[in-house]
Amino acid sequence: MTTDVFTPEKRSAVMRRVKGRDTAPEMIVRRALRALGVGYRLGGAGLPGRPDVVMQGRGAVIFVHGCFWHGHDCARGARQPKANADYWRAKIGRNRARDHASCEALAADGWRVLTLWECDLKDLGALSARLRSFLTL
Repeated sequence: MTTDVFTPEKRSAVMRRVKGRDTAPEMIVRRALRALGVGYRLGGAGLPGRPDVVMQGRGAVIFVHGCFWHGHDCARGARQPKANADYWRAKIGRNRARDHASCEALAADGWRVLTLWECDLKDLGALSARLRSFLTL
């Protein structure tokens, strides 16, 4: 069994390519919302945690989290990096703490918060049902 270890320059190039917005999981959620006829805004600038989708009239926000980056308890989220493991454990721990604080702050401001995980998006029927339930359509 071989493991591919990148040079620092290659690793840096790979990490630069990780998108922060308009990711495939975000696009799946946005298409599902459009199919339900729900209007929304993107970015959540000015709101705690900058939610991915904001529905101000409904008082609702949605976060779309990558399982690895946000430390989900699924198989993908539980993977442990082999290189620089201490750094990544600390980084993911900080992400989780920040996510929790953002959700608490939004709820305190009267927002309803839904967090969708990357692994939740495989079943589009279940995603649509979950969005309907959250938005009480």
